Order: sequence, then structure tokens, then C-alpha cells
Amino acid sequence: MSLLRKIRDTGRVAEPAPPRPEGERPPAAQELGGSVQVRCVDAGSCNGCEIEIAAAFNPVYDAERYGARLVASPRHADVALVTGPVTRNMAEPLRRTVAAMPEPRLVVAVGDCAINCGEFTGGYGVEGAVADVVPVDLAVPGCPPEPQEIVAALRRVTGR
Repeated sequence: MSLLRKIRDTGRVAEPAPPRPEGERPPAAQELGGSVQVRCVDAGSCNGCEIEIAAAFNPVYDAERYGARLVASPRHADVALVTGPVTRNMAEPLRRTVAAMPEPRLVVAVGDCAINCGEFTGGYGVEGAVADVVPVDLAVPGCPPEPQEIVAALRRVTGR
């Protein structure tokens, strides 16, 4: 049997998309039209959350199929995924990054450290949680959160 015949006879094989995540969309997400550009900001994390964010955008979880795309510049971004407790050295750069993003913009705190400083609570170099520095629209709990939870949060933002 030729390879082309086998491909034609087999057809497309893929797993169905998971059900839409529950919960309301953040108010600013209504204006984004179902597609967002995402900028990741490491505000002082251990890099566990960054590994899971990278996994969320790999071919297995594929966050891009739900309308979320990574960009390098905050000027192109609609959503900031912020990880880690905000260190004293990263507080001002985080404020500037969020200020450089066009309106409407969303800030998503990824991981327990971003939400409540986690293991780093009370550290001498820690300014505080992300919500202490910039307004947070959505939080993804976990240490680190699993890629499907990050994708679910992005799906809440895009509405897909």
C-alpha cells in the first residue's frame, strides 16, 4: 500500500479539544476579539513556571490553536503572563512593561509565587506579589501550574 493511499484512508487523527473552561471572562478580554498576543515576564521566579508556560505553547498543549500567541515586545502584547514574586529590582521594570502595553491589557499572575509570594514570602529582596505592584486580572494557582491550567486561563481570555 502506498503511503499516500494510507494517509487518504486513515484521514485526520486528533484528539478532541477539551471543553471550554468555566468562569467569566475578564472585562477587558471582551474587547480583544478572541485572539491575544502574550508577553511573558519573569519578575523573580525559580523558572518552574516558565518551563510550564513553554510547555503550554509546545505542540502537545498548543495554546496557539486557541488564539494566544507569544510576542517579544510589550508594545505588541495584549496579555502579560507574570511569574514569580516581584523582586525589588524587577518592580519598576514590571510597571514599565505593563505601562508599555496598549489598552485594553490584561495581567495574569502565573503560579503561587506570583499570587502570594509562595516560598519567598518575607524574603529581603522581595517587593511583594504581582498584585502589590500592578493590577492583576486573572490568577493561575499552582507551584508550578500545569500547562493545561495555563491554557485554560488563556482560553478564558480569548473566549475560545
